[in-house]
Amino acid sequence: MKILLAEDDPELAEALVRLFQREGLTIDVARNGEDAVHLGRSEAYDCAVLDLGLPRLDGLEVLREWRRAGLSCPTLILTARDGWSDKEAGFTAGADDYLTKPFLAKELLLRLKALVRRSRGPADRVIRCGRLSQDILSGAFYMGEDILSLTAFETRLLEKLLHNKEIVVQRSSLSDYLYGYADDVESNSLDVIIGRLRRKIGREMIETVRGLGYRLTARQG
Repeated sequence: MKILLAEDDPELAEALVRLFQREGLTIDVARNGEDAVHLGRSEAYDCAVLDLGLPRLDGLEVLREWRRAGLSCPTLILTARDGWSDKEAGFTAGADDYLTKPFLAKELLLRLKALVRRSRGPADRVIRCGRLSQDILSGAFYMGEDILSLTAFETRLLEKLLHNKEIVVQRSSLSDYLYGYADDVESNSLDVIIGRLRRKIGREMIETVRGLGYRLTARQG
């Protein structure tokens, strides 16, 4: 499951990132409203966690921008604003759920999983490519009936390829997705992770398209 977190409090954002990662979830963080609008439009997310008091563009306007753009990503507002008028404004703007701070981490996770389950329906819980599959609620990957043991980077890369199965994903897009715009990344880091994934799921499933990037395919050896 891939989550967009729009939160400007660095301590809370860091705590939520650790929480989601312990659950095997993938998370992108936007520190302000403008970045949240951009990420929501440019990436596919299973759900979003949105603070209302964001700099540059407040959370309500971010949500309105997403909905005006036709984005139906289930969105949970996570805020200290607990007045009825605030909740009414949030749901009117297009929120699917509303949770006030302070909150229980377990409740947040349960609410997010419920949002995804309702939005996708039980038939879409599993994404497949040949024998490879992912349970979108738990984030776990399987080859047939066997669960795969993956590192955080392997999970993130394989999720990107699976969500674009049978489509060539450019190397630059994969690198940016894994590392952001860090300039201290080894030039062969992506190749190393691809190599490890091939050993775990089968070399033939990740095709190298010379000069472009990689494609996950259902082909089996």
